[in-house]
Amino acid sequence: MNTPGAMKKLDRRDAKLVMAHMYVVFTCLLVGGLAGLLQVLVRSGKVTLPAGIGYYQILTVHGVILALVVTTFFIMGFMQATVSFTAGAYSNAQRRLGWIGFWLMLIGTAMAAAMILTNKASVLYTFYAPLQAHALYYLGLTLVIVGSWMGGAAIIIGYRRWKKANPGKPSPLLTFMSVVNSVMWYVCTLGVAVEVLLQLLPWSLGMVDGINILASRTLFWYFGHPLVYFWLLPAYMAWYVVIPKVIGAKIFSDSLARMSFILFILFSIPVGFHHQLLEPGIDPAWKFLQVVLTFLVVIPSFMTAFALFATFEKHGRQIGAKSLFGWLKKLPWGDARFTVPFIGMLAFIPAGAGGIVNASHQMNQVVHNTIWVTGHFHLTVGTAVLLTFFGVSFWLVPHLTGRVLTKKMNKLALVQGILWAVGMTFMSGAMHAAGLLGAPRRSAFSEYGGAAQAAEWIPYQIAQAVGGSILFISIIVMVCIFINLAFFAPKGEQEFLVGEVDADAEPTPLVYENWKLWLGITALLILFAYTIPFIDIIQNAPAPSKGFKLW
Repeated sequence: MNTPGAMKKLDRRDAKLVMAHMYVVFTCLLVGGLAGLLQVLVRSGKVTLPAGIGYYQILTVHGVILALVVTTFFIMGFMQATVSFTAGAYSNAQRRLGWIGFWLMLIGTAMAAAMILTNKASVLYTFYAPLQAHALYYLGLTLVIVGSWMGGAAIIIGYRRWKKANPGKPSPLLTFMSVVNSVMWYVCTLGVAVEVLLQLLPWSLGMVDGINILASRTLFWYFGHPLVYFWLLPAYMAWYVVIPKVIGAKIFSDSLARMSFILFILFSIPVGFHHQLLEPGIDPAWKFLQVVLTFLVVIPSFMTAFALFATFEKHGRQIGAKSLFGWLKKLPWGDARFTVPFIGMLAFIPAGAGGIVNASHQMNQVVHNTIWVTGHFHLTVGTAVLLTFFGVSFWLVPHLTGRVLTKKMNKLALVQGILWAVGMTFMSGAMHAAGLLGAPRRSAFSEYGGAAQAAEWIPYQIAQAVGGSILFISIIVMVCIFINLAFFAPKGEQEFLVGEVDADAEPTPLVYENWKLWLGITALLILFAYTIPFIDIIQNAPAPSKGFKLW
């Protein structure tokens, strides 16, 4: 219990739950980072994997561990921490749900990892049919999703309890944001749950001879694009609410933050066809519709950029900045809790521009299935999201462990962020450039077609290897920082960073928490975007898939 005047702390039982997630995050970060390093070294043509280890084996390890496991464990831990802190400590029932979810995710991760390491599931993180993995791989991924549902349920219970105790008031901003991300996760994972349970598992168990491939890919991308926003929204939570506290500013607008999050629910799910623009079997008119819906996601992203830089400028001018960009000098560049996430914010600018290319009808044809897409992916989740997560960990982990971020660790954290920026500039920049020349994604060097064309790409593959090596060094530094903050940093009190809304901001309308309205609109958009195309996919499937079934 906190004594009067003492710094507010997360309930120690909830802190243990969150730290359990963090231990998994940074262990898997090291494993996934090593797989990524081996991958770029093999692609450079300078390294051959020992002991019969396959290229697609380490590619799958890298993608599944970093894109699915690290992100999901961090996000669930971070959101549960924010809800416990801002909406009240977990009840025993919430905590039980949180722990059940954690163990289900961990068991599922172990099952999937075992299948990948024994080369029975080298199907990449997208597990695209007609590639087939062992049934235990699909079952493991199912447990990861079900476990995340349990953690989301604990979050929603905390939100409902707070609303019941505070009728007529807007919920704490971080709690609201966590609920939005959990709701979006529930809706989008229904697609991959149907794919795995009704198609991939029966198929891998030999219960059916084949499955409707286009249906499986459509179900995956119904989930796959909102997955990007499941990663991104916790970073937005930090940008909107945590970063203002770090720099000593106020949150520019509570209402604008809530509106942008609601728009992500509406516009992030019915857009999966823009990942399937070159796949036959989907009417071009429906593809075009979903491209238009995809571009609408730009609106909340621009809203976020405006709110962030308005916060920076307003605060800078309040503390003495005079010139047009004088406020930039007033930002705390020596504080890793700000600078490392800020690098992620900057990376999101070219990442967003690349996303517009990927989602465009004509431009997508230039870069589709090239390593350009991989470069884009590493700027979004690999830089904007991960660097923000690292910045959060610099204060969250010591808060959870009762320690402090020392000046020495802060300097090391700055080095880590700079290394990441340099490494990603080399690697992602080379991926984008090679992609424009036609270099394929998901391919080992030895499998490139045409010796002359492959030779043209060699300098870019070497640049990727250089960048990947620097990134792995950055990962090692990050893991060392985590170990220090978890076990060796001096005992003390590290504040749980939650910003306050500016006194000049407009009051927050309660309509943002009208879940019947927003979920109803979301359901209508999904039905409008998918019902007719999906019926076409099933009815027009080649034998033996013809008829209203998924196999």
